[in-house]
Amino acid sequence: MSSSLLIKNGIVVTATDIYEADIFIVDEKVQTIGKDLNVSAAKTIDAKGCYLFPGGIDAHTHMELPFMGTFSSDDFESGTLAGLYGGTTTIIDFAIQTQGDTLTAALNQWHEKAGGKAVGDYAFHVAVTDFNPKTKAEIKTIINEGGVNSFKTFMAYKGALMIDDRQMLELFKELKVHGGMLTTHAENGDLIDGLIADNLAKGNTLPKYHPLSRPEIAEEEASGRVIDLAYQTQSPLYIVHMTCEGALNRVREATKRNQKVYVETCVQYLLLDESLYDQGFEGSKWVMSPPLRKEKDRKALWNGIHQNLVHTVATDHCPFCMDQKKMGEGNFSKIPNGAPGIENRMELMFSEGASPGKISLNKYVELTSTAAAKIFGLFPKKGTIAVGSDADIIVFDPTQDHTISAKTHHMKCDYSAFEGWRVKGKCRTTILRGQVVVDQGKAFVKKGFGQYLARKPLAK
Repeated sequence: MSSSLLIKNGIVVTATDIYEADIFIVDEKVQTIGKDLNVSAAKTIDAKGCYLFPGGIDAHTHMELPFMGTFSSDDFESGTLAGLYGGTTTIIDFAIQTQGDTLTAALNQWHEKAGGKAVGDYAFHVAVTDFNPKTKAEIKTIINEGGVNSFKTFMAYKGALMIDDRQMLELFKELKVHGGMLTTHAENGDLIDGLIADNLAKGNTLPKYHPLSRPEIAEEEASGRVIDLAYQTQSPLYIVHMTCEGALNRVREATKRNQKVYVETCVQYLLLDESLYDQGFEGSKWVMSPPLRKEKDRKALWNGIHQNLVHTVATDHCPFCMDQKKMGEGNFSKIPNGAPGIENRMELMFSEGASPGKISLNKYVELTSTAAAKIFGLFPKKGTIAVGSDADIIVFDPTQDHTISAKTHHMKCDYSAFEGWRVKGKCRTTILRGQVVVDQGKAFVKKGFGQYLARKPLAK
């Protein structure tokens, strides 16, 4: 039995267009878009005065991530639900290979975590932490049968996640053959490990030494190095969570030799800075890698958006509660890395970007949804409002003010990285595949409603 939904009087915003229209949805898809549609629907939503945005795509999350002997506090149910409250309808999470085990085992493990739990739609990147001939032989199957076209490497966390340049070169080559793309955490792991040891030897144990042990040059050098490896193999590259001017300048230099590098930043790097670390152990709330940077880096990232050097804004959502953070009391390097953010991204980017005119409404949609869909092979199923696309739509009230707080957010974390932040604009209604899943602060979705999004190989 088919279901239908009519959204009337809204202002449709995509990455390219803005216009007033009604949207008629049948089952999971957008069927008709037009003015004053004369159709009969089972349910009608009046969106007068509201924007209609495509559902947000957060291309960088870590649900139920094992890290330093604990797990990130959101699982796929709570994390994707929090995303729906904030207008994010799709996530791409990371299935991380255990060293000594296979990529297939990692992907299966993450399917077990998400299947039957996620309430929002999801896809996976596979993180390669142990590249060897056996791993190499899995790549073709993971892409063609597993529906994964993006793979992650770490240039830091030596002994746990990091692989070396030779392994990355071989991975680049294999991905190119089969239509896969490398995404990279770019920090110089050896430099960082040395600085951590130096600080601890001096008795520097507080969270404020976290950013000092992971300086801009560590990210800048690693970004430049992986860009060069991609250039050598003539491969596509996506750098995750870029934070600083130095790394962005390496991307800028690469454009001079006609190289295309995709860059992701995160909402916290656009809005917060390293001064937050200077408040004793409270600073552990923002211990993440790479760390928050300086005001000049925030400006560089916003400018990078305008220069089309920065393509997506994600969250790196990886929350740990304060009792978990306390594992690092007396040693900042033992603080679990990560912070909550999936629920706040869409509203913060509107309030701080689109609302004051820092970015256009079209750019807002591009950064929060469309670009990720295009880069990772989800477009036009996801990432836009168009006939035939999945009916993932946010009814967004641009006039509604509210305050971000751990007391009211839905992420399973006992603090907010943006506590007390006054935000202009709110997701009034979230629609996922034609179903109203959140409306006026109430959820109407069951555990397991989220679907896995298998993706095709990327164009070679």
